[in-house]
Amino acid sequence: GSGFGGSVPRPASPITRQVPAAPSPSGGGVWIRDVTGRVRVGTAGWSYPDWEGIVYPPGKPKGFHPLVRMAELFDVVEVNVSFYRKPDPRHSEKWRRLVEGRDFRFLFKMWKGFTHDHETERPTRRDVREYLEGVAPIAEAGLCEGFLVQFPFSFSATSANFDHLARFPSNFPGRALFLEVRHRSWLDHLEDVEKLGFHFVNIDQPVGRESVPPTAIAIGGRGYVRLHGRNAESWFSRAADRDAKYDYLYSRAELAGWAERIEKLRASCEVVYLVTNNHYRGQAVVNALQLQSLLGGGGEIRVPPELLSAYPELAELAAPE
Repeated sequence: GSGFGGSVPRPASPITRQVPAAPSPSGGGVWIRDVTGRVRVGTAGWSYPDWEGIVYPPGKPKGFHPLVRMAELFDVVEVNVSFYRKPDPRHSEKWRRLVEGRDFRFLFKMWKGFTHDHETERPTRRDVREYLEGVAPIAEAGLCEGFLVQFPFSFSATSANFDHLARFPSNFPGRALFLEVRHRSWLDHLEDVEKLGFHFVNIDQPVGRESVPPTAIAIGGRGYVRLHGRNAESWFSRAADRDAKYDYLYSRAELAGWAERIEKLRASCEVVYLVTNNHYRGQAVVNALQLQSLLGGGGEIRVPPELLSAYPELAELAAPE
């Protein structure tokens, strides 16, 4: 068939990773290696006009590429453009070349035709093939960590929506799928989500009555955290544009609460992805750097000069240039 169909679930993955005992170096007894997972930190997207002169030098200097700046600061990024249209393999190949030789990874956001507009778009197997072809240059180089399958608040835990969810593992077999839901009804169905083979995305968002609150849930040995900001007034306003919804700078105290949750996730995960999406005027970069410092024990980190002059509070973290 040509439809985005099939609902053969993959076997459930364990909620926490089992760490095998390995022979000790001396030959006697056993030792358990350190189970604390790695945290990869980055932002949701890197191409925002309002980052020029704040995150990036003004006027696009010759030879400067925003993705290279991201790879100098962080070790993962979410590809945002793949939500608005299926990725172009030529772009993916260019991105792969730009980060070559660095310990840097990509997470791709699912195209909205699979998530937000699936009832009108009626996605087909051809759409799946084109999406995967667009990701291929990065995936084949071993740099794609998986796919963010994000649904809007209106996507609650109904049987029709569950059937739709079940199509993803059969259409994207063998891929790490990270489910972001915003309606709290899903929290009663985590075992079902696990049986389908999804990992779970913990989110920070302005909390309404039925919203998912901050959590520290790991499914299948990988953790994921996305911070959207807490600008409740714009978030719940139909009139607010995208920039207004994500216009928020987390305080150090708010970030400390997330650092605690991330430490909890690390205890049961081989890797945790932390992605900041409060992108307006580079605030996502500021908070990602602050969290990097918090999680790294407060060590100094690299802060671009443009960012330091826009956000002088970063001076306490900045290593001398």
